[in-house]
Amino acid sequence: MKKKLIIGVSVAAITAMALTGCSSSRSGGSSSSDSIPKGSTIGVSLPAKTSQNWVLAKAAFESALKADGFKADVQYAAATNTVPDQQSQISAMIQKGDKALIIAAQDGAQLGTQVKQAKAAGIPVIAWDRNITGTKNVDYYVAFNNYKVGQLQGQALLDGMKARKSSGPYDIELFAGASTDANAPVFFDGAMSVLEPKIKDGTLKVLSGQTTFAQVNTAGWLAQNAQTRMSNLLQKTYSGNEELDGVLSPNDTLGRAIIQAIQQDHKTVPIVTGQDSETASIPLIMNGTQYSTIYKNTNEEANAAVKLVKTLSDGKKPATVIDKKNNYNGVKTVPAIELTPVLITKENAVKEYANNPTLEALAKAGAK
Repeated sequence: MKKKLIIGVSVAAITAMALTGCSSSRSGGSSSSDSIPKGSTIGVSLPAKTSQNWVLAKAAFESALKADGFKADVQYAAATNTVPDQQSQISAMIQKGDKALIIAAQDGAQLGTQVKQAKAAGIPVIAWDRNITGTKNVDYYVAFNNYKVGQLQGQALLDGMKARKSSGPYDIELFAGASTDANAPVFFDGAMSVLEPKIKDGTLKVLSGQTTFAQVNTAGWLAQNAQTRMSNLLQKTYSGNEELDGVLSPNDTLGRAIIQAIQQDHKTVPIVTGQDSETASIPLIMNGTQYSTIYKNTNEEANAAVKLVKTLSDGKKPATVIDKKNNYNGVKTVPAIELTPVLITKENAVKEYANNPTLEALAKAGAK
């Protein structure tokens, strides 16, 4: 996820975008019985700072909450002992009397106790960017359409390889995010909805044989883990004349680590996908080293969550979508506000980043 200019997006406009999802339907959602007083403190619990997205999220929430008349209590989980730290922070927010919780889970499966506490206290719980799983005590979910993200990544991989080599078969390897992140298998499933038919018909070949999420997930979303796995794949599977044509990378941080491993092995960099429009990846996209990324405006995403809080504070019921493919948490399909991701390649980067001065400048510099 990457940061752009803060854009005030109305709930109605966001809902209109969300309704473009193929499996979505309109729902009124489910709000807490208690109101959110004007000027009250809103707790925002973020995971460890493992990507640029999380680093930028704090300022986005603080600005959006202030603009709508709320006080912000924004905290990160520690780099070590991360899950217990986030659990403690959320419990402390409840005890302090924060009137709503916006939670980007470090591990969405381990917050059941905390969101149950919030429910008992009449505090609305909004899962943000990552769903909170295995519990009924989540009121809303605000995120980009993550299945669509995966579909865009899978199609970009195919398009990039075809542009470089007109016909297959193409040799590829697959990477996914952390198993503790509820989004990671959704990204992967979306990508495989595009890639698996091509694997079955022989257009694509995964020479390592590693094609399941359990085999290809990257612990902690850590770059070093992806780099080590890519190096091992090269040594074990591509040590001869085998040519690696493409790598499905779920985000930019891992994409750069994968590229680094390939370059250190003195091999030609294949088509590599990404996500989040991280500033370090834009020059790589513009010079052809990384093929693609996904543009997910974090300020827009933060604004959507804050507008949801304001709607509840106004005593209104927000318009949401029910989208089981994206938002089922194992117990319930959480009423959601879904935002629309955008695929970025060298060809459209300048145009699509026009509302973001930092990314637009990087794209323009690379286009010269």
